[in-house]
Amino acid sequence: MTLLDGKKVSDEIKNELKELVGKLISEGKKVPGLVTILVGENPASQFYVNMKGKTCTEIGMISKTEILDSNISEEELLKLVNHYNTDNSFHGILVQLPLPSHINEEKVIDAIDPKKDVDGFHPVNVGNLVIGKDTFYPCTPYGIVELLKRYKIDTKGKHVVVVGRSNIVGKPIANMMLQKKEYANSIVTICHSAARDLKPYTTSADILIAAIGRANFITADMVKDGAVIIDVGINRVEDSSAKKGYRVVGDVDFENVAAKASNITPVPGGVGKMTIAMLMKNTYEAYLKLEQN
Repeated sequence: MTLLDGKKVSDEIKNELKELVGKLISEGKKVPGLVTILVGENPASQFYVNMKGKTCTEIGMISKTEILDSNISEEELLKLVNHYNTDNSFHGILVQLPLPSHINEEKVIDAIDPKKDVDGFHPVNVGNLVIGKDTFYPCTPYGIVELLKRYKIDTKGKHVVVVGRSNIVGKPIANMMLQKKEYANSIVTICHSAARDLKPYTTSADILIAAIGRANFITADMVKDGAVIIDVGINRVEDSSAKKGYRVVGDVDFENVAAKASNITPVPGGVGKMTIAMLMKNTYEAYLKLEQN
């Protein structure tokens, strides 16, 4: 069994980007810039935003975080997004989700210039993904494909089963794996909570991607011997023996499923580590497109 080490691969990607940005700095050129907009004081959102800013700085990119009061109006937030759409210092705009309930997330995502949409959520970029055009891929699915690529896992004609249909992971990874490209070109099945029994689907998977948001949901009897297991889940479960009173587990019962898998991602240290690395990669790609046009 091979552990698909997201920390190792994400570090490789960040080092590659650091080298590219370092070259820009040495040549006296403008460097990529990312602005992150955080509304409110959600602790998980604050953690992710801090991580994004820290990673930007490590790579040598310009990073700015706009921290806004949770009571900000939708109109004010849209005005700020529009400001950064026209600010040439920043090539990527990321509005941290979720947003407070009085703000329409769709409206905010739609307001971001698709050329700066490094999250890959704008309908233009989603449409380009579906029809196979060059676009920004959502960072978590992009990280999954990059892991498969760096570990040279054959995907051509393989049966990929995605458990989960979110717009952030399930739908985009299914569409990415369908494309007639290297490290894709797969036969794809999406299954979800409406299925009476998931086993007939999951046990037929050559590559199983679990993105359902339920701790240890995928058990050993749900996977076939030799399957590649990609666990996207990040769930907190109570654990009195842990320092914080909880531990983080995935959607897969790792210990038992790992005994049957050929390759598996750990949680933590798997797909989650890839997400920020791919955000940085998207920001660098946005910089290249905007500065070369």
